Amino acid sequence: MIKIRKEEEKDYQQVFQLTEEAFREMEHSDHQEHFLVEKLRNSEAFIPELSLVAEDENGNIAGHILFTKLQIVNDSESFESLALAPVSVKPEFQNQGIGGQLIHEGHRIARELGYQSVILIGHEKYYPKFGYEKTSNFGISFPFDIPEENGMAVELVMDGLKNRKGVVKYPKEFGID
Repeated sequence: MIKIRKEEEKDYQQVFQLTEEAFREMEHSDHQEHFLVEKLRNSEAFIPELSLVAEDENGNIAGHILFTKLQIVNDSESFESLALAPVSVKPEFQNQGIGGQLIHEGHRIARELGYQSVILIGHEKYYPKFGYEKTSNFGISFPFDIPEENGMAVELVMDGLKNRKGVVKYPKEFGID
C-alpha cells in the first residue's frame, strides 16, 4: 500500500539517498539528479505542493517526483509550463507502478494549481503511457540537441499547449543556458 503525500523537510535526506540510488545504474544519466533536487528546492522555480513522495506502509519513502516552473519562449511571448524532473523510485520498488502513481497525482495537483502543461526529457516508451507526446508535435523545442522522441509534453487541460510554440527555458539550477 503506497501513500502519496507532499514532501516535507524531514524527508530531504531520504529523498537525496533514494534519488542517487534510483539513477546509479541508469545509462542515460549524469548521476547528478540528487543534487539537482536540492538546487531546485532552493530556487524560485520550486513549487512545494509539486514535490511529492510515495511512502510505503512502514513510512519508508519509496519514490519522489518533482515538478518545477519553466518557460516556453518565442520572439514575442513567454508561457509558463512545468518541468517534470526527476521522478525517482528506489530500485527495490521499481516496476511496481509507483512512478506512475506519482505522475498521475502530480498531474492532478498541477491542474488544481492552474498549470496547463508539463515538459520533460525522458524515455520514449515510458512517458507516452501518461499522455506525453513529442514536443515537436506542439512546435516546442529545446535549447540543446536531444533525440526528438525523448523531448515530450503533456497538456493537463484541453488545448493547454495550443499556440504555445517556442523554446523551453529551464530555470538556471538545471545548468542549461
